[in-house]
Amino acid sequence: MSVSRRNLLRSGAAFSMGAAAGFGFDLHRFNAFAADTSGYKALVCVFLFGGMDGHDTVIPYDTANYNQYADIRSDLFNDYDNLEGGSTRDRARLLPLNITNASDFGGRQFSMPEELGPLHQLIDAGNGAIVSNVGPLVVPMTRTEYQNRSAPRPPRLFSHNDQQSVWMSSQPEGASFGWGGRIADMALAAQSTPNATFTAVSTSGNTVFLSGEIVGQFQVGSNGPAEIRGVSGDEFYGSSALPGLFEDHLKNEGEVLSNYMQQDFVNVVDNSIDANRTLADSFDGTALFSTPFPDNRLGRQLQVVAQIIALRNTLSVNRQVFFVGIGGFDSHSNQANSIPSRHNEIASAVRAFYDTTVELGVSNDVTTFTASDFGRTLTINRDGTDHGWGGHHMVIGDAIQGNRIIGDMPEPVLGHQYDTGNGRLIPTTSVDQFAGTLGAWFGLNDTELDDALPGLSNFSTRNIGLFI
Repeated sequence: MSVSRRNLLRSGAAFSMGAAAGFGFDLHRFNAFAADTSGYKALVCVFLFGGMDGHDTVIPYDTANYNQYADIRSDLFNDYDNLEGGSTRDRARLLPLNITNASDFGGRQFSMPEELGPLHQLIDAGNGAIVSNVGPLVVPMTRTEYQNRSAPRPPRLFSHNDQQSVWMSSQPEGASFGWGGRIADMALAAQSTPNATFTAVSTSGNTVFLSGEIVGQFQVGSNGPAEIRGVSGDEFYGSSALPGLFEDHLKNEGEVLSNYMQQDFVNVVDNSIDANRTLADSFDGTALFSTPFPDNRLGRQLQVVAQIIALRNTLSVNRQVFFVGIGGFDSHSNQANSIPSRHNEIASAVRAFYDTTVELGVSNDVTTFTASDFGRTLTINRDGTDHGWGGHHMVIGDAIQGNRIIGDMPEPVLGHQYDTGNGRLIPTTSVDQFAGTLGAWFGLNDTELDDALPGLSNFSTRNIGLFI
């Protein structure tokens, strides 16, 4: 990869605490400044690495469609039957969704497995919704267009790394910018006193989703801000003087640099150390909320996100985009044993996070949504499923029109107009439409959304009607 001043600034995550990148960029070269950035708002992306099986998340409930579904997945259902405690996919144990827009589906009914009970409760209460069959699209597409190659496809379909990147950035692996970062860019450009440092925060490592031209992602661990070896402690190698000396060395204190790239690098290091210290000092052990979080990977990440949101005034931010993630969804085999535990982790962690936003008084200002590489096939390969395309995702928060399924829900049969084969769904809602709807709620106008999401103009419906 070529080294440029821009790449160097963006890669300020050379230190484990992440980068306060983009400090040298001029906000005013953006051509739109109309985003509404009043009040506070945050988007929280929960990425499910590996490709979550939407067919095993939103399950047909009316008898006719349930029986069709169970017949196609009969071997997998047998595996569920053999689990200790019996099958949670038995119709009698499913949790029916009593959605307010049931008439949109012509008598068809839907449900969720009991492992997702905490989220089912939120949806039932109007604090959550399901966006059905969403995934990357270049333009709307049918089965015939897919088979005839008469419409452009997203690049490198069904590849994990590439489809993760396409979901996050509309481009395969190697993309420079993600739509989370570009949405944050637009919000920052509209603010008179922007604070880029804590606008885009990842608890799951470096991610293209949060990469923007202005914002640089600030990375934290699942236990909060990382300690910088040699700088954070009171002593280093037994010396109380070394931490300060080492910090001065990293910051090039007292030196005059004539090389622009050296100056930029030192500025990034300086700002990163200071930003990490600011956040670490804010995490001073004071209880910011009382809601307990589950002791699992997603729970720990979302607890850190909740702590940062609780410190929003201290950190001087009014727009934030967060990225958290867990893996374990590439269920080619042993799905009956793996997916229920993943569902439990999602449900317990996201429910605790939502309850915390209620406690902090920001449940109307924080929207949490799931995303994944792709969905999976309706057909099975005995005890698992293969890579799919469109999938179903959950959105949680008090600003949404809850207790609904938004978008088309293909029937659990093979060979319909959105089936590329084996029940691999062509998305009926594009990621651009999904992202555009979230971005509009975040405060962006149509011009800014087109800048952040160039593919959005390919779809006649720009906003899927998720919010009140």
